[in-house]
Amino acid sequence: MQEKSNELIRDEMCEKIIDTAEKLATSNGAHTVTVRKILESLEITNRVFYNRFKNVDEVLEEVYKRTVIKIREILARDIDENRDFFEQVMDLVVSSLVTSYDAKMQFNQYVFQNDSLSKGNYEWWTAEIKKLIVYAMNKGLIKEVDPDVMSYSIWCFCRGYNADAVQRQLDRNIAVKNFRYSFGFLLDGLKA
Repeated sequence: MQEKSNELIRDEMCEKIIDTAEKLATSNGAHTVTVRKILESLEITNRVFYNRFKNVDEVLEEVYKRTVIKIREILARDIDENRDFFEQVMDLVVSSLVTSYDAKMQFNQYVFQNDSLSKGNYEWWTAEIKKLIVYAMNKGLIKEVDPDVMSYSIWCFCRGYNADAVQRQLDRNIAVKNFRYSFGFLLDGLKA
């Protein structure tokens, strides 16, 4: 007698389910996404869904992971030697703030349980920020600072600002305007 496998299927249908959940979450927020809505949107059966995912939270976690990758890709861009360094840093940070802000508004319950507090997330962000700090110091663009301390401080500022703006449900445009204003002072204080 053959044992039934408990492994979930990973195939093209998984991607369709994740894509559908992402569209639903983007339209109405992650809290409104249900298995039933996914089934209806894709015109599939319970069996098709549950052969691939244990529950809707597992699908939403995959959607959130995609969002985290998009946010990280923004910050991991190379610096253009022909553009003002500080303008580029502001653009990078604001772009990641906007993407992160939108994601956190849609995935509020997942953000702090998963990636935002994880050691891996902290290490990734502070390493990327540190690269920018070291680059700027080597080019003589900013004062000599302790890159580890400064990257941690900037990470705390950005993460804390974003978390508070999401928690208070600030309008995104106001959140970005206020962030640009405040972060501009931080950047000015670093200039050589």
